[in-house]
Amino acid sequence: MTRFGGGALGRVIRSGVGRRRVQTVVIAVATMMAVASAVVAGSLIVAANAPFDHAFAKQQGAHLTAQFDPAKVTAAQLEATREQTGVTATAGPYPSTTIQPEDSVGLRMPKLTLVGRSGPKADVDDLDLRSGRWATKTGEIVLSESFAGPAFKLGSTLETSEAEGSSTLTVVGLALSVSKTADAWATPAQTRALASADNPLTSQMLYRFDSAGTDKQITDGRKTLAAAVPSGALLGSQSYLDTKRAADQGAAPTIPFLIAFGVLGIVMSVIIVGSVTSGAVGSSLRRIGILKAIGFTPREVVRAYVAQALIPAAVGIALGVVLGNLLAVPLLDDTEQAYGSASLTVAWWVDVVVPLAALVVVGVAALVPALRAGRLRTVEAIAVGRAPRTGRGQWAHRVAGRLPLPRAVTYGLASPFAHPVRTVAMLLAVAFGTVAATFAVGLTSSLTAVGEAQDPEDRAAVTVFAGGPGPQPIEVKPEAPAEGNSEAPPADPARIRAAVEAQEGTASYYATTQEDATVAGVTGSVSLSLYEGDSRPGSYEMITGHWIDGAGQVVVASGFLERTGTQLGDSVRVTLQGDTRTLRIVGEAFDTEDDGMQLHAGMADFPKAEPRTFLVEVEPGVSPAEYAEKLAEVVRPLGGDAMANSPSQQDNFVLILQSMAALLTLMLVSVAGLGVLNSVVIDTRERVHDLGVCKALGMSPRQTVGLVLASVAGIGVLGGLIGVPAGFALHGIVLPVMGHAAGTDLPPSVLDVYVPWQLVLLGLAGIAIAMLGALLPAGWAAKARTAVALRTE
Repeated sequence: MTRFGGGALGRVIRSGVGRRRVQTVVIAVATMMAVASAVVAGSLIVAANAPFDHAFAKQQGAHLTAQFDPAKVTAAQLEATREQTGVTATAGPYPSTTIQPEDSVGLRMPKLTLVGRSGPKADVDDLDLRSGRWATKTGEIVLSESFAGPAFKLGSTLETSEAEGSSTLTVVGLALSVSKTADAWATPAQTRALASADNPLTSQMLYRFDSAGTDKQITDGRKTLAAAVPSGALLGSQSYLDTKRAADQGAAPTIPFLIAFGVLGIVMSVIIVGSVTSGAVGSSLRRIGILKAIGFTPREVVRAYVAQALIPAAVGIALGVVLGNLLAVPLLDDTEQAYGSASLTVAWWVDVVVPLAALVVVGVAALVPALRAGRLRTVEAIAVGRAPRTGRGQWAHRVAGRLPLPRAVTYGLASPFAHPVRTVAMLLAVAFGTVAATFAVGLTSSLTAVGEAQDPEDRAAVTVFAGGPGPQPIEVKPEAPAEGNSEAPPADPARIRAAVEAQEGTASYYATTQEDATVAGVTGSVSLSLYEGDSRPGSYEMITGHWIDGAGQVVVASGFLERTGTQLGDSVRVTLQGDTRTLRIVGEAFDTEDDGMQLHAGMADFPKAEPRTFLVEVEPGVSPAEYAEKLAEVVRPLGGDAMANSPSQQDNFVLILQSMAALLTLMLVSVAGLGVLNSVVIDTRERVHDLGVCKALGMSPRQTVGLVLASVAGIGVLGGLIGVPAGFALHGIVLPVMGHAAGTDLPPSVLDVYVPWQLVLLGLAGIAIAMLGALLPAGWAAKARTAVALRTE
């Protein structure tokens, strides 16, 4: 007999693979799904590892984005800055300006930093053109992908104001800059044409340094550049470290989530592959004994049955790698949006390590029972292969027989105890599937609660604006104080308030404004939100304490408490427009804006502050859209505006995580069901002769189905009892970690999301997984003819 599978050994291997077609297919399919889930899980874990750093390196991101005054420095002088000590690469100079266009429905956009580039490729900030093409002529613009959506898609138009040249710009592409060097790009000529007296033209330069890991190194590089150009030529700069910190903070909450699902997927893959393979080899012990009886050596027997497991597993592994890559693409696309990073792909080494690891698991899982069979004496192998060991599980049959249930059901309930190792593997598969389902349901409910808790001002039916400063473009830190302010003054709040009160259909309202204030002991300014009137409808979810309900009170976020070392009941000194007040902390809010440093207080504590926004609730039966339209006609001549708020929609980031959770859970539950399917197929084939005897004694096809399903019912119940508490505990561990990664604690509305009926249904999910996995072999057993079953060994 040959060593590598030729001759008799080869015929045994081919016969074994082809003879048990159902089992071969199950091994291949189960291995395929397990490997696919492992590829997806591994890819997501890799994607969660420093996503900004990987994307920044891929795009050759700018360590420093600098704006220069073209009237004080020439293009040649700027290009010469590349020779400065520490500078390794540059791009530019690019013409740059600021625009604030209107979209196709006439709504004013935030101010956009527009940069003129002839193409996306560059030595620094090599842009990722995500869709469309680059702007090549006048009237075309490429937007940052952060604007992608129904309102801004390829072919959309933007109208610039008279001051900006009154141009119509067509969106021809969407691009991503990890360095966030601009909000939009056009041709250099178009950018120069859109510059105005209020938004003058500047020259943008992008730099990479040999040492740029700390703020001090970036500052030193900026000082070197400032000294290399005429005095006052450097207008402002932006460090990539600020962008990196913001990106890392945004990505941090997803990392525990991805790791949790990744570990579940990988562990379940190992369990399923191992149980499927070992079960397939273990069920062939009698045939192994026969092979030994006709002259096969123990080593040849081992090789034959390891090969019989590896062949279908290898096919499944190859298909699993392909399927895993296909499934990973949409999830990685979602991850790109969540992280705001460049294109993510499945890491090449994941496609190498996962198949190799799967082959090792299959080999070991097949080798253990094959070695045991190889060591058995011929007669013993034949005897062991025909039936479980004498007496194994008999006690279970005696106990089950006393239950007031049909005999077919009690026979099925006791069957798993005849193969304890196989039963444990099946139980683990069902338990892990239930864990994944329980965790996913809790995670989805928590993310929904997070979406509903964000931006509570959006709960109001109508928002009325009183004017004032609007959103600003990408921040470039000025090197000198800015001159002038082109913003229009706000409208008279008293007249806007009177119009709201006089408008028919007004049920209630409250007013807000947001100002930059200083807090004693805190470096720099903080955002201070002030409220006038009953602001409880717009209150944030409270983690501890209560919302502001009187003078001298302030509500802060978890980030503020952590940074300042304060706690509820402490006092803070807040200064706004030269007016200093001592406020007592009365509540900790679920608020992640401004890195958790936003404060909320009453407007009465700062008399100089005036409201800029009025949040209105309308009377029952009044249409918010019609109300807003009528009110807008009144307040627009006063310098204000009104708009109806659309029904609350969840944040894209929340929707992305929910879709990822749903797909990953579906994969894990499918893998668990396949594990059950394989075990029941093996068990049914082993007991086919016994089933034939039962059928000969009068067991009907329906009773046969009941017997097979009953054999997994107890496993499903126990798997649910184990999986639901484990999934509940996993949710309780992962969610707070996700919150802390985002710089906040979580309120009870986000953590306590399970309700009793959900937990009961999730417990039944274990039974459902087991039953669905056993349904196909149960049908096969019911259809088997009695004579055929009696002849089968």
